[in-house]
Amino acid sequence: MTHPKIRTDFPYETTHEDIRVPLADGTKLYARVWRPVTDEPVPVLLEYLPYRLSDWTAPRDRQRHPWYAGHGYASVRVDVRGHGNSEGLPTDEYSAQELADGVEVVNWLAAQPWSTGKVGMFGISWGGFNSLQIAALAPEPLKAVVTVCSADDRYDNDVHYLGGSVLAVDMHAWAATMLAFVSRPPDPHFVGDAWREMWLTRLEAVEPFIHTWLDHQTRDDYWRHGSVCEDYSAIGAAVLAVGGWHDPYRDTVLRLVEHLPDDQVRGLIGPWSHQYPDRGLPPGPAIGFLQETLRWWDHHLKGIDTGVMAEPKLRSWISESHPPATVYPELRGGWVGDPAWPSPNVTPVAYALQGTPLLVNSPQHTGLDAGRYFPFGNDADLPPDQREEDAKSACFEFEVPSEVRILGRPKVTLRLRMDVPYGQAIARLCDIAPDGSSTLVTRGVLNLSARHGRDRAHAWPLGVTEDVTFELSGIGHTFPPGHRIRLAISSAYWPWIWPQADTAGFTLEPVGSALELPVRAGDLDPAISFEPPEQAEPLGVAYPATLDEERPERLVVRDVAKGEWRLEVDPRYGGTRVYPDGLEFTEDALETYTIHENDPLSARTRSDWTIRLHRPELGWDVSVETHSEITCDAADFLTSDEVICRHGDEVVFHRTWERRIRRTAG
Repeated sequence: MTHPKIRTDFPYETTHEDIRVPLADGTKLYARVWRPVTDEPVPVLLEYLPYRLSDWTAPRDRQRHPWYAGHGYASVRVDVRGHGNSEGLPTDEYSAQELADGVEVVNWLAAQPWSTGKVGMFGISWGGFNSLQIAALAPEPLKAVVTVCSADDRYDNDVHYLGGSVLAVDMHAWAATMLAFVSRPPDPHFVGDAWREMWLTRLEAVEPFIHTWLDHQTRDDYWRHGSVCEDYSAIGAAVLAVGGWHDPYRDTVLRLVEHLPDDQVRGLIGPWSHQYPDRGLPPGPAIGFLQETLRWWDHHLKGIDTGVMAEPKLRSWISESHPPATVYPELRGGWVGDPAWPSPNVTPVAYALQGTPLLVNSPQHTGLDAGRYFPFGNDADLPPDQREEDAKSACFEFEVPSEVRILGRPKVTLRLRMDVPYGQAIARLCDIAPDGSSTLVTRGVLNLSARHGRDRAHAWPLGVTEDVTFELSGIGHTFPPGHRIRLAISSAYWPWIWPQADTAGFTLEPVGSALELPVRAGDLDPAISFEPPEQAEPLGVAYPATLDEERPERLVVRDVAKGEWRLEVDPRYGGTRVYPDGLEFTEDALETYTIHENDPLSARTRSDWTIRLHRPELGWDVSVETHSEITCDAADFLTSDEVICRHGDEVVFHRTWERRIRRTAG
């Protein structure tokens, strides 16, 4: 595994300061600015998100913002309204208020005396999302963005729904995480004595995201807001779209490359998880991503011909076949370049399914070996050997007499009959080695009520046979000779997909059903290469060893007598750390997913968080405790959320929410 080189010598010396960006309504957003020491104005780079620049993202911010400043850019990190040390009240994710504030920040930065008036935005995940969304609002100074692990479609390519189905694994976990995050207080080290009043005012405005997300179970206007796929032509900036094959958002890169003009977009997809590609986290190899983005900024913000627009429109990593494992320090493979997407180098090849009709009625715990929806580079993130999952699915196999290299989104057409009105189909593509081991290559989901569109819910006509077609997530993979390609079809996929109320499954007719693979011609291109990764000096955060026994990242518990399965997940976001400014930050989280193997109405998700922020020199000691749960019956989802906030031993805030939300498409 390649670790980033720490760079200390730069073309410019740098300085940094914390400032407050004023908005038109009087709210001030907290910001940290790194600038080169120069009398000349410079372009500005903005990263804008809610994850608290003074603690949670501070280590990551320190890796890249000073690096950009050292290369002649003002690099600015801003906390969204109502988060961190920013004023104002929190809103829903990517709200109209958040995006309007972002436009104001872009314009304010462009007007500063140290700015040339040209601004770029970058970010990963949330910051990548709002970079695209603000680019679609087209503020004049915003000339270029780098969006990493983000989505153009908030409904079908985010943490809420997949193929029209409720994402149990992250719909709930992320809503619970954000409830814990938004309940944290401002830091008196930065805002002074006003912290407590700011905190209590903010807490009164908190509403669990899960209520809104479950209130919108089809792709309605709520999800269209902020989904740049509604009108790609609105994007006014040049876009470098970056993803990883082990990140759930990678298909956005393919769509942006397809829909934006050649002179506006470049796409890059590597083997990475939900991380910046320079961090050296599994799976690698890591690349010199900061250097690559510098080429982008220099071209679009400084007018320097760096050759970045002469690169292929899409550069993609294609992995060699690999045995199943939950972590890969580095994958073998190589890069290819394509001039467009869809690529003239990719041909769809159909594999017809064979056999007699069969009932697919998977046990409800099918999917426990799915791995993490958001791999972050931890040891238990990726799917283990799929043989147990395959045994609960209908499987179809195809020999590989000669190498088959695929790039893009496989597709399945399934001829189905159902005797119940609602159901779900899950397709997994696996690489079967001669020893029988099964490596998950990619997968896709279709809520059968969404077969005519994600914006509607159509019950299945009982006893009727229909053909349904859906895509699997994009991938770059090579099947070697002597292996087999396996298509596995199941009717359940817990805890990724919340189960429908009926367990009847569906009848699959192989005749008329098919798998379509995007087969790429041509060899790997050794001319596509990147510099080794490098970063600025680390922040110097200490991670004290704990005396408690560390619990497993992912633990599956089976109660044989009850037929109940429980998955316990420690998301491993950071644990205990001590910052150079004296802040002691502790967080602990546990996600639990429970289901009875024969009862879809037994599905239960739970998330428990504890966060403590402590500044001994100020006598400041606060904690946040949250508990969130979702259960269901045939008609409704039942959500429960609780927040308890303490200052020392004093409970300063305690609230519970109980909601019953009608199951429509979900």
